[in-house]
Amino acid sequence: MSKLESDFKTKLISEIKDIFPGCMIFHLGETQGIPDMLILYKKKWATLEGKRNSKSKKQPNQLYYVEKMNDMSFSRFIYPENKEEVLNDLQKSFKF
Repeated sequence: MSKLESDFKTKLISEIKDIFPGCMIFHLGETQGIPDMLILYKKKWATLEGKRNSKSKKQPNQLYYVEKMNDMSFSRFIYPENKEEVLNDLQKSFKF
């Protein structure tokens, strides 16, 4: 993971914790293609796959897992260009 992507994810986690006080965020990554982050908030869950930018390469199976998990609950690719949109959608998903 590049420094830019790592910095983005660190700031993103802090921002999510500010938006959803008491949430738990876990780094995933044992299975290739599974999104980076699992967010647990009250009785809801979501996954996010953080990318350095909108043109960053997706690993094999990432699109499959993001779409499958989105059908179950909420899952998105997130990067600086779409961060606000994704966080707004996440708030709606968590019923704010």
